[in-house]
Amino acid sequence: MEVLVATLCDSANDYGGKLCMLGCFDTICAAQMPVVHPQCSLALRICFRPEDEGEHHFRIAFIDDDGKPVMPPFEPKIQVTFPGDSYFVTRNLVLNIQRLQFKAPGQYSIDIQSGDSMLTRIPLRVLLNQPKAHAPPEGGGGGT
Repeated sequence: MEVLVATLCDSANDYGGKLCMLGCFDTICAAQMPVVHPQCSLALRICFRPEDEGEHHFRIAFIDDDGKPVMPPFEPKIQVTFPGDSYFVTRNLVLNIQRLQFKAPGQYSIDIQSGDSMLTRIPLRVLLNQPKAHAPPEGGGGGT
């Protein structure tokens, strides 16, 4: 099993096996904390080989830089079957997330596991975007 695509984005859909994504991002800028991101999607495309046939259990966890959960983990299952003599099959997994909340700025990640194996980690940073103070123009602003 191999993760081909793993990203956080504004929206994603699976259209007949095609993974369609819009607005992939890795940074959230906020004017104040806590910040609530109203809607986003986690998009995954996973390639399976014949030896991967069967049911796969995943664990998807949003965590902070101390490893503490930001929200309860998702635990989707994917059933993989191989038609005929296929060399590989791909499956898309799209998780739509509403009201994702971050209490503080910092480094976060989305950990994707299957069984005891870590498949991939998606980095995410949350920044506090404070307005800059206006400095007076250089040179004193006047002539002699």
